Amino acid sequence: VQSAESGGAGVQVGDSLTLPCSALGATSVGDDTAAWYRQAPGKEGEVIGTITWGAGSRHYADSMRGRFTIYKNYHEKRAWLHMNGLKPGGTAIYYCNIRRGSVVYWGQGTQVTVSS
Repeated sequence: VQSAESGGAGVQVGDSLTLPCSALGATSVGDDTAAWYRQAPGKEGEVIGTITWGAGSRHYADSMRGRFTIYKNYHEKRAWLHMNGLKPGGTAIYYCNIRRGSVVYWGQGTQVTVSS
């Protein structure tokens, strides 16, 4: 199984952007959870939120609630992070990982740059 995120881009403050994440090589994702993180330059990584592929249960970090939405398509084995109202602080590498029991599969990350 490999997590593959994409869609990173240079955007303007206030723009919206959606990042897809695919569970490559997975025959089933029913017991898996997709989690989104980001790491800004010079800062520690922070959790954005998670979604379970089976039930679609979502959890968001308090600081991310409201402007970020995570959703999924079970049959496509894909999950998305939709971001509204991006701010300069949103410049970061965004990662999606797939959690299967105690095993975590990390993607390579995708760069989002927010310019004013």
